[in-house]
Amino acid sequence: MKVVIGGQVDKKEVEALVKEYGPEGVETSIKSDVEAAMAVKTGQADYYVGACHTGGGGALAMAIAIVGKPKCETVSMPGRKPNEEKIQVAVKEGKKAFGFTSDHKETAVPMIMKAIKEL
Repeated sequence: MKVVIGGQVDKKEVEALVKEYGPEGVETSIKSDVEAAMAVKTGQADYYVGACHTGGGGALAMAIAIVGKPKCETVSMPGRKPNEEKIQVAVKEGKKAFGFTSDHKETAVPMIMKAIKEL
């Protein structure tokens, strides 16, 4: 499985969390938002994760534009923590790009990776 890391902040920390909680052998790469979204759209990557300060703007704007809103999920935003059940539903629905606030990365990434591993 290949996961690209986009978003505007904490890319190295998000990548470390994906490696820690992702499936065995997960491959990661940090890219610009456009490159990361294009990698998912063209099948070069399976999933996109990204953090910003709002959870949807800088984390997902390019993914929404390139991959399409139906394939994207805002996992958290200021005042709204990640919800494991909603993440599981999003993954089962085929969502490929996940955005969250940087202060929720330690919670959001493990939840996203768990849902992906349970597919």
